[in-house]
Amino acid sequence: MYRDTLIQLFNEILHMEEKTVITDRFRDISNNDMHIIEAIGISEPRSMSAVAGDLSVTVGTLTIAINNLVKKSYVKRVRSEKDRRVVLVSLSDKGKQAYRHHQKFQDEMVEATLHGLDEEQTQTLIQALENLRGFFYEYGK
Repeated sequence: MYRDTLIQLFNEILHMEEKTVITDRFRDISNNDMHIIEAIGISEPRSMSAVAGDLSVTVGTLTIAINNLVKKSYVKRVRSEKDRRVVLVSLSDKGKQAYRHHQKFQDEMVEATLHGLDEEQTQTLIQALENLRGFFYEYGK
């Protein structure tokens, strides 16, 4: 019973996330692209190696995806002024709009998940999700 519910939930989250990302406004990017946009973030430019590390991919793999996002005008890429060997990436205005669009979906999902839970129930849920996160971390090693 619990197994079926969790498996179905994972599948529905992936499907809904993809459905939410692929709107008329952002139809030229994928879920994977959105995760890269999310890893880059909207603050300071980040190094390719830092973003690759956050996503657990190689810099080479990330470079291919970044090239596509640059072509689609979601990401800007520049060399660091401090160290010309370092490539920095940041979001363009279009990339920031996509980031905020995805963030809104995530905020609504969290709000819906916690709706009606008291503090103790919330803490139990968070602990269960931390356990799951730990499983994914260990499984992915």
